[in-house]
Amino acid sequence: MGDLARHPVGDDGGRASHRLMEQWANAEWRQDVTAWVDRQLATNGRTRAGDLEVERLRPWGTVLRARTTAGTVFMKAPAPASAFEAGLYQLLVEVVPDRVLHPIALDVQAGWILLPDGGPVLGEQLDGEDLLDSLAEVARQYGQMQLDLAPHVDGLLALGLTDMRPERMAERFDEALVVGRRGADAEGGREKAAALDRVAALRAPFQDWCQRLAGAPGPPTLDHNDLHGGNVFAEGQPGALEARFFDWGDAVVAHPFASALVLRSVVRWILGVDSETPRERAIIDAYLQPFASLGPHEELVEVVNVACEVAKVARSLVWARAVAPMAPEDDDPDGFASAPLDWMLELLDGPLAPT
Repeated sequence: MGDLARHPVGDDGGRASHRLMEQWANAEWRQDVTAWVDRQLATNGRTRAGDLEVERLRPWGTVLRARTTAGTVFMKAPAPASAFEAGLYQLLVEVVPDRVLHPIALDVQAGWILLPDGGPVLGEQLDGEDLLDSLAEVARQYGQMQLDLAPHVDGLLALGLTDMRPERMAERFDEALVVGRRGADAEGGREKAAALDRVAALRAPFQDWCQRLAGAPGPPTLDHNDLHGGNVFAEGQPGALEARFFDWGDAVVAHPFASALVLRSVVRWILGVDSETPRERAIIDAYLQPFASLGPHEELVEVVNVACEVAKVARSLVWARAVAPMAPEDDDPDGFASAPLDWMLELLDGPLAPT
């Protein structure tokens, strides 16, 4: 997806959802996928030892799992809006090979990805204080990876990643308001509609923050947009971990520090708090280590704060991209459909909101 305008959240969303779900359950499609997997496995000296089974089914994609003669493999088939992920893996393996799980095979045109089993993710290996300790090291390695990828922004955009650079975020704010308004209307709640009106009144200060971010240190680069312990494989002992990042379907091009938005949210969730703590600051300090040459540390911390506010709009639109295929009548036990609106309302809890 090169631009959100090419994939609007429109009236056809529900029909698209049913078409995709039907496709992924269709016997003929499954036969085609199975044949593709078998061919790729054979090329890599493996044989499938069990049926392809559904590991995960979401409006934005499905993941299938199969046992093979050399371990379990996972086949990912995305919705069209995130089909860029297959091409992104190609670039990542070329530029930052030590920081990603290497696919067994890719079909860039179809968006299909065949991955080996990377083992338990970081969030399954550790919890509590141990997880926070490891997240600091993971964040540092992630920051270095972003710097390594900064010279490849044009290539990232050419692959179809959405442009969420600061210069584009004022117009993205308007796009997210439209999406949020649809969400408020669908929920039928006057309270949320009124809250979104208050968000709309923040347009001018939001534009000011976009301009501040555009002039701040930090080259535009890849933003995973969902950086947490569930999307990281890590090997080694605490203090000497080697992180490999995966699940790039939410990725965009943005100011690097936009990635701190989800990271900070996850840290606060683990700690059970709703504001900054010394533990969070330590993790952000570790993340900023690779960027130390860009300016004084205090300045970079302030840029993180600005980037996280601007990134709330990007996060809203990434969720809109993900749930676009959903219909109002679709089952939604996890509340996915409300995420685009909820992320816009997060602006009312930040420094942009009037006191």
